[in-house]
Amino acid sequence: MSAFPCAAVALVAAFASQSAAAACYLVYAPDQEIVYRASVPPVDMSRDIHETLPQVAPGATLVFSLNDQGCELTINKLPLASTAGPVGMRPARADRG
Repeated sequence: MSAFPCAAVALVAAFASQSAAAACYLVYAPDQEIVYRASVPPVDMSRDIHETLPQVAPGATLVFSLNDQGCELTINKLPLASTAGPVGMRPARADRG
């Protein structure tokens, strides 16, 4: 195998592994207030976001990034009843601030 295909495979693997795990998840309410910020996703990421996010935060927007700056201070203003999620998914952590 020549150097080019090996480099291409390595590059694709690096991008795939980085996109699979985000460092920080932010949920913005419709009024653009941050209602959730943590390194743990607020919804089951194995399912489509448009299926799970409205159950947790109707009208909200989920943004995730590889940059974890500011994410060390958790914010969770999501309603407790809706964070129970599907079976097997643990609830989001409460804001301790």
